Amino acid sequence: MREEKLNQIKRAGFVLRPNAPHIKELYELIKSQFDAKGIAVSLSERSAEMIGEEGVPFDTLCSESDFLVSLGGDGTLLSLVRRSYGYNKPVFGINAGHLGFLADIKIDEVEEFLDAILKGDYRIDDRMMIEGYIRSGEERQSFYAFNDVVITRSTISKMAKIDASIDGEWFNTYSGDGLIISTPTGSTAYSMAAGGPIIYPLTKAFIMTPICAHSLTQRPLVVPADFTIELHSPDAMVVVMIDGQDDYELQIGDQLVIKGAKTGAKLLHRSERNYFSVLREKLSWGAKN
Repeated sequence: MREEKLNQIKRAGFVLRPNAPHIKELYELIKSQFDAKGIAVSLSERSAEMIGEEGVPFDTLCSESDFLVSLGGDGTLLSLVRRSYGYNKPVFGINAGHLGFLADIKIDEVEEFLDAILKGDYRIDDRMMIEGYIRSGEERQSFYAFNDVVITRSTISKMAKIDASIDGEWFNTYSGDGLIISTPTGSTAYSMAAGGPIIYPLTKAFIMTPICAHSLTQRPLVVPADFTIELHSPDAMVVVMIDGQDDYELQIGDQLVIKGAKTGAKLLHRSERNYFSVLREKLSWGAKN
């Protein structure tokens, strides 16, 4: 199978961590490194306003750039992947945050990584995306998610009751604090914290992880990505959260429908990046004797 490569490497589109004007100095340093390699840099309008620079509308940024770059943490990259998804542009993250599962290029690695990109020594990973919609009567509200979709109780005093069907057939009613439907990429996020399994990120599958279930028999479930998952609450309003960034109220009678998107998100990585080494580093697993 032929590895995907960039068509050209002339322009990078940058998005910065929001509400962080102090990141300007770091951005200028990194921009100078791109300039020195002959790669022009565009900055999103919103990020530019934050640091007092000139920028371009986000649609222009995506359409005119050969690849996109987030400067911030995993949340900044997550938002960029979702917003740019329709443009099919590879994205990589420079980690100016903490954990760095997704934004995995460190500040002092940028110059070396640019050299590798210019030599063709990189890879583009195809990561599963969730495509879904909320159906309320005749209306549909569509969305995409990169990490997870969470359906949870609307108030702390109420238990969430969630009926779940797969390909139109009811199979379970979850009772508790809610349910997480995660991609493999999102398996190291909220799903892992709730006791879900870690899934290799290039796998095509859903992870359905109950949150504080009111029954010990409710366990995480891994489902192939070509199934359609349908969820609704039969007796109370619940809240649906998309990647922890957007939320919707699901009324009684409304339905949440989730399936695997036809195309994945593209993440640009170093050729030698090893996912299991990332897990060992970020999760502090064991010591090598």
